[in-house]
Formats: sequence, structure tokens, C-alpha cells
Amino acid sequence: MIDMTTSTIEGSSRVFAVDENGQSVEILLVEERALTIYIDNKEIVTLMTMGSYPELLVLGYLKNQTFFENIEDVKVVQVDWQTNAVAVVSNKKNVNIEKLKEHRTVTSGCGQGTMFGNVLESLKDQVLPQRSIEQSILYYLLNYLGQHNQVYKKAGAVHGCALCKGKDVLFFVEDVGRHNAVDTIAGHMWLNNIKGDDCIFYTTGRLTSEMVIKVAQMGVPILLSRSGATKMGFELAQQFGVTLISRAKGRHFQVLNGVERIVFDVPS
Repeated sequence: MIDMTTSTIEGSSRVFAVDENGQSVEILLVEERALTIYIDNKEIVTLMTMGSYPELLVLGYLKNQTFFENIEDVKVVQVDWQTNAVAVVSNKKNVNIEKLKEHRTVTSGCGQGTMFGNVLESLKDQVLPQRSIEQSILYYLLNYLGQHNQVYKKAGAVHGCALCKGKDVLFFVEDVGRHNAVDTIAGHMWLNNIKGDDCIFYTTGRLTSEMVIKVAQMGVPILLSRSGATKMGFELAQQFGVTLISRAKGRHFQVLNGVERIVFDVPS
């Protein structure tokens, strides 16, 4: 059992702006906070986050960056917003932090995500299960998930991600960067031993290489976004067998990879 804080913090603040009519209006702005991760007193990285589920974010980040393989390797996760830091204590005393930090790639994620050099190496033999999905379920999820974007509707400036199983939304989170949102869901899955092989991952963000890599790490075979994709994201989806669906809004979508796994059950 991990000794873990529960330090969710208010995600937005009210400020005054002037509108196009010269009138003063009260609006919401999304909070953006620095959160520095320390493992066994060694500084790893600073994330910029809204702070919705910081402990899950940290767990997911460390899992996706291959700092830890098993949840039992993590003993303590303590977030302290007074110092904007999180202390992680490991049960695994041979965590080679300096080796992992040697090769870092700054990704295209909002707020500049970071991926450490051995992530792709850890996925070299990864082949995801081939799951089909009905067109009608895609339409249902697109409509239903639009109701979850509460922070975006009020303040904008965030991305949302969801883990779904059929028509059920298992977990939804918004954050200032899409990589934070996906890491938070990864942390939720890791902590609760949720397998991704029959799940769908939804994001409002671009389908970059980073996004495809992270869903592959979570074992999720279907990746759905209302935004577009990059060429590298497309190529990695082909490599890992990710069903990649982009520009999904309303009753429109584009299947970039895995069209044979789409069941077109809605009459045109």
C-alpha cells in the first residue's frame, strides 16, 4: 500500500477582463502550477499542472517514463503545494536515475513534455490486441464526453482525456497539457490495476508520437481524438497496432490506422 496524499487543488481562479464593449467582466482563468518531482531526494523534473489529481499524475509520469515497473516499487507519494514539490520514496533502491536522465527528448506536448531515452526501447516488442469498435459507440462517446469538459467550457486553456470501455467512461481528467492528462489516467490505471486491452482512449489533443507511445504503454488499442495527427504518430500507430482515429467531432471522423477494426453500423 502506497502512503499517498490526496492534494487536489482548485483548478481555476476568477479575474476581471474588459470585453469588446469596454465593459468589465469577471472570467475564470485556469491555474498553472509548477510541481517538481523528487525520487529519494533526487530531483527528476518539473511538471506544469492544473493540480486536479497530482498524485496520479506523478505515478503515471514515472510509470510511463520507466522509472518504475511495478507499483510495489513505490512506497510514498507526498505532494506539498506550499513548496510545489512531490516527494517519492521508492522500495527499489537501485533506481538508476542518472542513467535514465542521460537521454531526454522534449516533446511537442503543451507545456513541453519530456520523454526519457529508454521509453521506445521498452516498447520494441509491443503489439496491442486487435479490438473492434462500432461506429455507433464512437458517436455516443463523442457526444457524451463533450459534457465532461467543464473546465474547458468555463475557462478554456486545457486538454481533456478519458479512459472508456464501450459506452462507459471509467475516468476523465482535464489539465493544462495533454501529456499531463494522459499520465494522470496512466497513474489511475496503474494504482488500480486496470488493464487497457479492451479500452478506448479519448483525447482532445493532437495525436503525436508521444500520445501513441503512451497509450501503447498502457496497452490501450484504440486512440480517439477530436484533433489531427502527426506523421510520426501515424507511423507509430502502424508499428504498435493502435487503431488511430482523428478529427472526431459530431458525426465525423477519420480513421488513419485500423479501419478493418471499425464496424460501420450507422446508415449513411
